Amino acid sequence: MITLSHYLILSLILFSIGIAGVLLRRNIIIVLMSLELMFNSINISLAAFSHFLQSMTGRIFVVFTITVAAAEVAVGLAILVAVYRQRKTVYIEELDEMKH
Repeated sequence: MITLSHYLILSLILFSIGIAGVLLRRNIIIVLMSLELMFNSINISLAAFSHFLQSMTGRIFVVFTITVAAAEVAVGLAILVAVYRQRKTVYIEELDEMKH
């Protein structure tokens, strides 16, 4: 039987992988994917708590965070495309100065 702790351990592992990707990677695309992984790990925790506590509140927050994640992807990719067109790179080290 899968318990709440199984879901929380899975969520912790995914969140840890996401944090490692954000802190260690230098490619903006990988950083955005790591942020999405962190959002999804939070969604797993919220859905698990909602299921085990028999509450709709967690499910409502899951829908809200999925909406925020979709907006974050749209804005992040738009910024990424604009930066790539201007600088011809997607590496964070090469984007250390704000220029025209």
